[in-house]
Amino acid sequence: MQLKSGQQTDPTDCNYLVWISFSGLGNRILTLASAFLYALLTNRVLLVDRGVDIADLFCEPFPEVSWLLPTDFPITAQFSSFNQKSDLSYGNMLKKNPTQTDVLPFLYLHLVHDYDDQDKLFFCDQEQDFIKKVPWLIMKTDNYFIPSLFLIPSFEQELRNLFPEKATVFHFLGRYLFHPTNQVWGLVARYYRAYLSKADEKIGIQIRVFDTGVGPFQHVLDQIIACTLKENLLPGINPEEHIISPPGKQNTKAVLMTSLNSGYFEKVRDMYWEHPTVTGEFIGVYQPSHEGYQQTEKQMHNVKAWAEMYLLSLTDKLVTSSWSTFGYVAQGLGGLKPWILYKPENQTAPNPPCRRAMSMEPCFHAPPFYDCKKKTGVDTGALVPHVRHCEDMSWGLKLVDHND
Repeated sequence: MQLKSGQQTDPTDCNYLVWISFSGLGNRILTLASAFLYALLTNRVLLVDRGVDIADLFCEPFPEVSWLLPTDFPITAQFSSFNQKSDLSYGNMLKKNPTQTDVLPFLYLHLVHDYDDQDKLFFCDQEQDFIKKVPWLIMKTDNYFIPSLFLIPSFEQELRNLFPEKATVFHFLGRYLFHPTNQVWGLVARYYRAYLSKADEKIGIQIRVFDTGVGPFQHVLDQIIACTLKENLLPGINPEEHIISPPGKQNTKAVLMTSLNSGYFEKVRDMYWEHPTVTGEFIGVYQPSHEGYQQTEKQMHNVKAWAEMYLLSLTDKLVTSSWSTFGYVAQGLGGLKPWILYKPENQTAPNPPCRRAMSMEPCFHAPPFYDCKKKTGVDTGALVPHVRHCEDMSWGLKLVDHND
């Protein structure tokens, strides 16, 4: 009733954070985990905007209660119009009235990649003092912003208690929150049992190409092969022989490839079908789907994408693409430190082709670089040992453990 009236309200015993369903599926999973942790740290109830398919993808994580926003929530229709310039956007309000003291009916937090310096003040302790007085927070983001929560002093002790090992944050939150629906789990279980379960070792290769144009691109294929051979993830082939049978049992490796394009899978599959491996191992190469292009609002597209993320998380070793939140989700759920394919430049395969990740944590792609106390710019990747710059995005931030 208070939200419908639009009147200012006093702080209440029960406060809420509403997460707006926004962006691609990988981003949504990462931001939902981020919103949940922020709600936990600030004693808020998290409510989840259903979007077009949330209920089709995830089971309810909490028994006998729903985390989904009620269908009659009074301001749902406004979600799509919220942006930096909205009247109740926190960053916009700070521009107009830097000494804001009124308690508002709700506050919109714009934490999308295009946010500005005022929006980023969300990550300052002194701003949190005001934000905590507002009963309803509405959040829109496409960023995994958890690394910057670790730089807010008032959250420090609670985060230390929750996560003694800093690089496990998304692994634990992801396993706790994201349970596939029966439709998704059916896809996962059938594919795993049919193609992967009997292999001695399972290798995941996640390919995300940001180049324009129609693939497959030869330089990307060259990079994938160079990485997997250099890191001994896959064996080389012997083009001069037809059969190689070393003594003893020959191991089998199942290679699960995910890509919007089928061309990379076909090339790698044919390579191991047409030639024996130098080790005598047998390599099976599989790709569940090839949708052609990202179709964020298509329900079955997202069902398959979620199933493939989960399948990748069940592999023993994983290769991922730079900047890809799809890969971040898979590595986090699986507790895997992937080999990251460097982002190609000028359509040339990088040398070296890949490197091992420091931790299984996702990367925060658009973090603030601001010292809240000194009110000046600062390298937020050099303030504490457990927040470092990402391997695949030099300005991004990720959580690591000291031994990493």
